[in-house]
Amino acid sequence: MYRFLLTPRWWGINVFVLLAIPFCVFMGSWQLSRFEDRVQAHDRADAQVSEAARSPARPLRDLLPVDQATSGATATATGRYGEQLLVPDRELAGRKGFYVLTLLRTDDGRALPVVRGWLPGRADAAKAPAAPTGEVTVTGALQASETPGDNGVSAAGGLPAGQTAAISSGSLINLVPYHVYDAWITLTTADSGMTAVPAAAPQNTGLDLKAFQNLGYTGEWFVFAGFVVFMWFRLLRREVEFLRDAEMGIAEGQQPDDGAEPAAQTPVSSPV
Repeated sequence: MYRFLLTPRWWGINVFVLLAIPFCVFMGSWQLSRFEDRVQAHDRADAQVSEAARSPARPLRDLLPVDQATSGATATATGRYGEQLLVPDRELAGRKGFYVLTLLRTDDGRALPVVRGWLPGRADAAKAPAAPTGEVTVTGALQASETPGDNGVSAAGGLPAGQTAAISSGSLINLVPYHVYDAWITLTTADSGMTAVPAAAPQNTGLDLKAFQNLGYTGEWFVFAGFVVFMWFRLLRREVEFLRDAEMGIAEGQQPDDGAEPAAQTPVSSPV
C-alpha cells in the first residue's frame, strides 16, 4: 500500500519535508534566543542604571562618549546656563507633561543639554522656571542622544519656537548657535519645584518593538513547521485514498470491474 513512498515524486516530497522541518525549528529557536537575549539585556540595563545612580559622580569628560557601559552613570559638569527649550509630550508616572531643557555652556565652548525637571500639562514657557545665573556645577545621570521615533520620542516637526521633540545634538544644533555635546544629563535633584526625570536604560536594551518582533517570528517559524507536517500527512492520506479507490474500481475515470462484458451494440443501418 505504501510502496508509492519510494517513487521519485515522493522521494522529492520526503526530502523537502525532512529538510524543511529542522530548518523551521532552528529558525524558531534562534528567534526565541534573540528575544531571551533582549530580555536579559533589559534586566541588566535596569540593574546598571540603578547601580550607576548609587555610584560616585565623575567628571563629564571621563564618561564620554556615551555607550551602554556609561549610560546612566552620574556625571558632573560646570558652566553657565544659556538657552532654554521645552520638550513637549513627555510622560512621567502616567501623566503627560514636558521637560525643561537648558543648555549648559562649558569652558570648552560646547553646550551640555541639561533636563532640569518635568512639569505637567502642555508645554508653556511661562510655566518653566528660569535657570540659575552665574557659574553652576550640575550633577545628573548621563544619557545618550535620543533618536526621533524610538522609545516614545516624537518625530513630529513644525514645533513652536523654543521647543524640540528630541534631545539630540542633531536636533539642537539647528536651534542654538554653538556646538552641542552628543549626550545630555537629567538632574538628580530637579530645580525650582519641578519633578526630576529618572534616567532611562540604554537604547537597544529594552523590550521594544524589535524584541516582540523576534517573539512573533518565533511563533511564525514553528507554525511553518507544523504546516509542513500537516501538508505531508494530507498528501499521504489523499494518495492512500486514491489507491484504495483504484483497487475498488471506483477511482475517477474508471469503470467498476464486475466481470461483466459490456453489451454489444447493434449497428443501425441507415435507410437506403
